[in-house]
Amino acid sequence: MKRLLSRFAPLLAAVLLSAPALASDHGVDTEHLFGFTEGSDIGAPPEKELESETTARLGKRGGAFRAVDSALVLKVPLSDRFRLAPGLAFAGYTLRGVPGLDDREVAALAGGFIETRARIFTREEAPFGLTLNTVVGASRLDAATGLGARGVSVEAGLLMDREIVPGELVAGLNLVYALGRSRLDGIAGDQQASNLEVSGAVAKRFGPGFFLGLEARYLRAYSGLGLDRFAGQAVYLGPTLYKELTEETWMSFTWGTQVSGSEARAGEDRDLTNFDRHQVRLRIGTHF
Repeated sequence: MKRLLSRFAPLLAAVLLSAPALASDHGVDTEHLFGFTEGSDIGAPPEKELESETTARLGKRGGAFRAVDSALVLKVPLSDRFRLAPGLAFAGYTLRGVPGLDDREVAALAGGFIETRARIFTREEAPFGLTLNTVVGASRLDAATGLGARGVSVEAGLLMDREIVPGELVAGLNLVYALGRSRLDGIAGDQQASNLEVSGAVAKRFGPGFFLGLEARYLRAYSGLGLDRFAGQAVYLGPTLYKELTEETWMSFTWGTQVSGSEARAGEDRDLTNFDRHQVRLRIGTHF
């Protein structure tokens, strides 16, 4: 599967680069067509968007592990090139019998963040759309254990997309680097981690405002802020769905299953320490 993904990403990049330039964007908003992978569109003033995002992380190597991360985000385009989006994050954890983790149930306000997006060029100007995305966040819960913590994180990503068949078939490719530092309550010393993610997806239109697709993601986890010590890797594969509910409201859904992976100094065929068996995401948004 890793060999398949290594072929998939360059092929998708080649599609983005080689497809003939479009005369227009054909009214397709690509941002949420793909699931975890995101398109380059950012909207334009004066329109704003309120979005709810819920991500479920399910399954470790043993016991029962369920984590639900939710966010409420207000997206405010300041121009057709730049968008600001503040948000609040919430989280709930249920852990029972997971090796290395204490049993617990917790639900709380997890923190806040601010996202900025700068559109470098549109699909009208170049063979593919390209946007720089950055997210700076502060957290009160540790994402891996559900323990109380004080943490900060930074994420930077390049979001690319291409309408292969105008208005009918769209491809996306994301390259993301994230790092974070946290201190667990009652435990001395900081924890530092970083990760890389490459994801690609294709979505096809099957009706008015209705797209189905397929997404592949490759993630690598490291100890240290600068990709210092390799901790593990995982490949996720799954379907995507996007549906316009009304002229102003839409929803998207994806379910990714870890189909391959490995953990540093372990011989397993999955990494269920640094990553999860399943990752599910549901988004609902409205424009106003």
